[in-house]
Amino acid sequence: MAVGHRLRSDDALLVVVDIQERLLPKIEDGQSVVEAAIRLIRAARVLDVPILVTEQYPKGIGPTIGPIREAVGEGFRRPIEKMTFGCGGAPEFVSALAAANRTRVLLVGIEAHVCVQQTALDLLDLGYVPFVCADAVGSRRRVDRDTAIDRMRQAGAVITTTESAIFELAIRAGTESFRELLKIVK
Repeated sequence: MAVGHRLRSDDALLVVVDIQERLLPKIEDGQSVVEAAIRLIRAARVLDVPILVTEQYPKGIGPTIGPIREAVGEGFRRPIEKMTFGCGGAPEFVSALAAANRTRVLLVGIEAHVCVQQTALDLLDLGYVPFVCADAVGSRRRVDRDTAIDRMRQAGAVITTTESAIFELAIRAGTESFRELLKIVK
């Protein structure tokens, strides 16, 4: 795998981790997490960045919330169901990740200290560079979210924000895609 700490739209993949109906209402500032995730999903679509969506035990936690499904739009396929907390424990996820042939993986979702953190650690173990969008991950308690962000950073994940990631993926102003992105971030 290539090593690098800069996002490139031709080598990035967005993973939306477990933003599901029954868990979201318990997440501190959950609506802000969803809004940030949706901004990044919309930007990914403009920039042709592939998107994977996962669900943790959907029978018990429910499906991915409607606004996320709508934001993904045409590209929304059946989410990858998993029972392991980290996505790396789901063979279907690992296969989809390999098929995408991307090395930089943007992570958004819930809960930061469980599924997002374990996924970031899985990605590091598999040789990928995880980029965790701090404003688009959440937990039930702030201390869990903040500690998870610190741990992921210490382990080697790149911590960023959705807006920073969007502009880094865009590279330059003055393009048609940049004009589309401005509508998303403003």
